[in-house]
Amino acid sequence: MTEKASNDKPIVIEKENLHPRNSHRAGYNFKQLCKVSPELKRFVSVNQFEAETINFTNPLAVRALNKALLKFHYGVRHWDIPEGYLCPPVPGRADYLHYAADLLAESNDGKIPKGKNIRVLDIGMGANCVYPLIGNSVYGWQFVGTDIDAIALNSAKEMVAMNKGFADNIIFRLQTNKANIFKGIVKQGEGFELTMCNPPFHSSLQEVQNSAAAKWNKLGKDKQAASLNFGGRNNELWCYGGEAGFIRKMVEQSALVAQQCLWFSTLVSKKDTLPIIYKALKALKAVEVKTIHMQHGQKTSRIVAWTFFDEPQRKEWMKNWH
Repeated sequence: MTEKASNDKPIVIEKENLHPRNSHRAGYNFKQLCKVSPELKRFVSVNQFEAETINFTNPLAVRALNKALLKFHYGVRHWDIPEGYLCPPVPGRADYLHYAADLLAESNDGKIPKGKNIRVLDIGMGANCVYPLIGNSVYGWQFVGTDIDAIALNSAKEMVAMNKGFADNIIFRLQTNKANIFKGIVKQGEGFELTMCNPPFHSSLQEVQNSAAAKWNKLGKDKQAASLNFGGRNNELWCYGGEAGFIRKMVEQSALVAQQCLWFSTLVSKKDTLPIIYKALKALKAVEVKTIHMQHGQKTSRIVAWTFFDEPQRKEWMKNWH
């Protein structure tokens, strides 16, 4: 791990492989997974290296794997998503939560804060509800999940209600105004230790399709160039201005609730988005900005986190959180 900083630039933390606390660092134990979720078995095969795997280009196989992982590692006995909705890779989502926990620990005497007094706002939660389910299972945090899609939100709500122990710790709020992110969601007098987001990465459906085609072409799977193995509805995959436009709007609107959220954060897929985020945060006079680079196999992603509190104020917040 390396950490870089200067007076004028954000702190950059570079990571290799999955987080040390990530349950998926050792790979997938398909025998165990199939035991807890037998429906996965029909998708498992042996590859050229004589190792068990699944066809990751098959969305049904990916969904079955997610279901098994959430059941085995996080106690989520009932998980599913409506047809066509985003089915995110569980290990990468778990990583985001573990790094977020480390971020909160920095202002808590190095101890990871656990329990429902830690409140997390998941912006654009989607029907999969993966962040709240993993975060509540591992750390006991309470989540507020938001989305502009009522079908996704209702589906997630029904699913959570089927899982004993989760329903009391995950709250659902519909964002009725697509122009807003925090307004209408964060209530007066309410506070969050963390906000997180998996933003739409693309600016149009055509860009989504081109990206998928490039990915499969790189992997030598031309016939599947137009397929999206992780699925996703339009609002989950693209928006006007793409990733940079969405995150810039989120940054600007974070100033409206600057004193109600200890840390804001978001995933960032494209490195070209980073200068745009930094420029917007500098204009808003964010007190501290951190960028965590994560490597998941051949994929690189980033978490950018920012706060409007200085270190003594952050420590004071965490001292009073319980």
